[in-house]
Amino acid sequence: MYSENKSTKRRFAGSYFVSMISIALVLFVMGMYAFLMTYTDNLLNHIKENIGFEVVIKSNAKESSIKNLRDELSKKKYIKSIEYISKEEATNRLKEDLGDDFLEWLGDVENPLLPSIDIRFVSDYANNDSMAMVEKWLGTKTIVKEVIYQKSLTSTINTNIQRVKIAIFAISIILLLIAIVLISHTIRLSVYSKRFIVRSMQLVGATEGFIMKPFLKTFMKQGLWAAIIALIFITISLFGIKQYLPETDLFQSNIYIFKIYLSIIGISLLLTMLSTFFSMKKYLNADIDQFYA
Repeated sequence: MYSENKSTKRRFAGSYFVSMISIALVLFVMGMYAFLMTYTDNLLNHIKENIGFEVVIKSNAKESSIKNLRDELSKKKYIKSIEYISKEEATNRLKEDLGDDFLEWLGDVENPLLPSIDIRFVSDYANNDSMAMVEKWLGTKTIVKEVIYQKSLTSTINTNIQRVKIAIFAISIILLLIAIVLISHTIRLSVYSKRFIVRSMQLVGATEGFIMKPFLKTFMKQGLWAAIIALIFITISLFGIKQYLPETDLFQSNIYIFKIYLSIIGISLLLTMLSTFFSMKKYLNADIDQFYA
């Protein structure tokens, strides 16, 4: 009798461990994908924030007028950054690019380069509509000669970014559905192995709430441990990625890490609770024949 009880306990312990590891693996994949999605989103925003245009200033513009325009631009909510390039700085940059002093080629001709302001937009405003509005506004400034930017390139970048985001969203939904199915199936198998315990408790008059409570507690604890295991491996993986690919900078924002970690724990507890509840309801309302199916 003692041997049978010991064997049953080992079997339940093995089932519990396998179930917990299975859930942890699903959560690990979800967590790594969440970090990949966050990094991709940051990368797409970085690309958009490098879209901008050049405001060419007239040669006779006064420095005070240029400074006023710069100050006015810096206060706009849609401006990520501005950089003023004076005529002298533009000349020096071109000299470095050419590797020679091009002014010597011009002789007595006046330096054709003009001062300019390089503008970069906040990602939400890095589109043709917003840029057209800013271009129109800058056109009212008397010191502005012209605004230069590539409309077709901006449109192409935004279109491709939108496609990438749609693809990421679709993959996220698919991955979440797979996680729900796998975790539900794992819990259902664990409950199935204990179906006769459920039946025995029913026969002695235990209520549904009394029967379900220890199962919910056990499997939610299992879900919590699975989440902790998954988070440990996610953290190790992220440090490994940072070691070999430091440019990814997955730890750039602690708030993202906190949200993802908290989401993984929340998803694990919610899915294990719901899976346990519906699996238990199945056997609590089942006929005796279904216990042998």
